[in-house]
Amino acid sequence: MSGVLKVFSPYSRLVIRGISMHSADDVENALTSAFSLSSNRARWLTAYNRVSILEKTVALLQDRKERLAREASEEGGKPLADSRIEIERGIQGVKVAIASLHQITGKEVPMELTPSSKDRLAFTFREPIGVVAAVSAFNHPFNLVVHQVIPAVAVGCPVLIKPALATPISCLNLVSTLHEAGLPSDWCRALIIDNELAEKLVTDPRVAFFSFIGSSKVGWWLRSRLAPGARCALEHGGAAPVIVEPDADFSEAVPLLAKGGFYHAGQVCVSVQRVYVHESVVSDFADALMKVARQMKVGDPLDEYTEVGPLILEREVDRVDEWVKEASSGGGKILCGGKKFTDTCYTPTVLLNPPADARVTHQEIFGPVICIYPYTDRLDAIRRANSLPYAFQAAIFTKNIDVAMDTVKRIDASAVMVNDHTAFRVDWMPFGGRRLSGIGIGGISYAMQEMTQEKLVVIRTPAL
Repeated sequence: MSGVLKVFSPYSRLVIRGISMHSADDVENALTSAFSLSSNRARWLTAYNRVSILEKTVALLQDRKERLAREASEEGGKPLADSRIEIERGIQGVKVAIASLHQITGKEVPMELTPSSKDRLAFTFREPIGVVAAVSAFNHPFNLVVHQVIPAVAVGCPVLIKPALATPISCLNLVSTLHEAGLPSDWCRALIIDNELAEKLVTDPRVAFFSFIGSSKVGWWLRSRLAPGARCALEHGGAAPVIVEPDADFSEAVPLLAKGGFYHAGQVCVSVQRVYVHESVVSDFADALMKVARQMKVGDPLDEYTEVGPLILEREVDRVDEWVKEASSGGGKILCGGKKFTDTCYTPTVLLNPPADARVTHQEIFGPVICIYPYTDRLDAIRRANSLPYAFQAAIFTKNIDVAMDTVKRIDASAVMVNDHTAFRVDWMPFGGRRLSGIGIGGISYAMQEMTQEKLVVIRTPAL
């Protein structure tokens, strides 16, 4: 071990727990054990053993979900009500993995289509890809780890997970529960390590698959350093665009967009950020969103009534405040918020028409700020929505199905929500960004496919 990591509450900045950090020797031992497991087919866990372990994991998580939610809320700052939902989603994710195992199948490959393929049968099957190394993020400290660890366990890959150092407790909770459910410890290890050791972990030639959730700068750098043949899935952020047409139902759209923008203080990779509203209704829309934002309760995430908790670090509060002030000085109008609530919390903020060169317009805010931009022509709004190098989830609000589907086709995004906010997600749907926003597909069953590889069998049969 090499030192003790102090885990702080992002709200109070008090120490929650001290956790021993792992050393380079610990990382090497974990890699050696994991690679030995993946290389020795006699030691592979059978599918029915994995199902049994995952079913026991579900039962254990159900019994302790309130404690898990409180610990996730305390270390990550997400309001308790939302952390409870996160734990429920994590449990559902394990169930989805169990149900998805029957989809990890091969297929028949047709033969006898040419003279050279005569008298042959062929089929494929899928097998574990090998050692999985995962690096996770702080903003959903339990469910993100579920999405990186559980698919690997389900398909039979040894997995080594590095949680965000700001929020390691939820990861340790999940891994210890898997071990308690019967998973041998070498099949899944949490490594509490710094970034230097994390790079050595994921770039080791024994790693077959790299799962990353975090900043694009770090993710793309690590991808460039992967060993030849290693596959990866990178989930980065974006600056999610929304288009609001004149016929949109504001009574539905405004609460949804407020939730999508201010949920977890905006610290979500697909958080509502850029809202393009037709000029004929932009004033009414802005007033309605401002009223909702002003009513949201900000503060202690463990308070049952808190809707917007702290940002993960005090310097992030300062950064968001700096970006908002920059947008304001450039001509954007602060309709509400625009100031610190405490040293660790920022007030839900609505900005009207910040300039194109402001950071709130062309970079991911990752804070509780929604920007509104008027437009006259929908195609121009789509052009502006597509103007950034990010492409993740987007949304269109309209009652016109033709307009909705035309926008879906034109907007550059991996997912487009119709009459819903950009942060919508269920754990069995595909989830992943395009361009700078990432590569590969997340979602429990999709990650399971990515963590397996297809093997072809061709059988030459005697001629009749």
